[in-house]
Amino acid sequence: MDNFERHIRNNADQFDEHKADKAKMWSKISEELRKEETKVIPLWRKPMLRIAASIVLLMGIAAFIGLTFSEPDMDAQFVSKELMEIDMYYKDLVSYQVQLVKKNPSLSEENKAEFLSFMDELDAEYLVLKQEMKKNLDNEQVLEAIVGNYKKRIELIENLLRQLNDSKKLDDDYEYTL
Repeated sequence: MDNFERHIRNNADQFDEHKADKAKMWSKISEELRKEETKVIPLWRKPMLRIAASIVLLMGIAAFIGLTFSEPDMDAQFVSKELMEIDMYYKDLVSYQVQLVKKNPSLSEENKAEFLSFMDELDAEYLVLKQEMKKNLDNEQVLEAIVGNYKKRIELIENLLRQLNDSKKLDDDYEYTL
């Protein structure tokens, strides 16, 4: 036995001098029990909030499903910035030159229609290449085929316009000779 235990046993009666006042303790407990608790109404029990929560939940699920299963637009497929720049450049150039052909007074309506139908065939080929690019984004061959398609269209338009200008010059030369 050590000194601390011996001291406690020898002076045990001094430790018992302070006793707990049971009446005082019970009065404090009963006061706390009598206090009114604030009435809490859970929000999930109100019908309007249940309906609102259900609508929000359904809209969230519908949006998730819509975004997951919707087919992305063509611009989203052009992930590569380089491909977008190429596409924009050539598309603008081709549309400008097609407008030149449409407005050219030297061409007959029949020739314009024939030329534009050929351009429509090249557009259809371009759309097929674009679909292939959607399936296989990193395919260099498809990218080269798209650029080749644009170049073919531009070359055809330039050749047509050059022929028209050359024929115009020949007609002009005949007028000025004496």
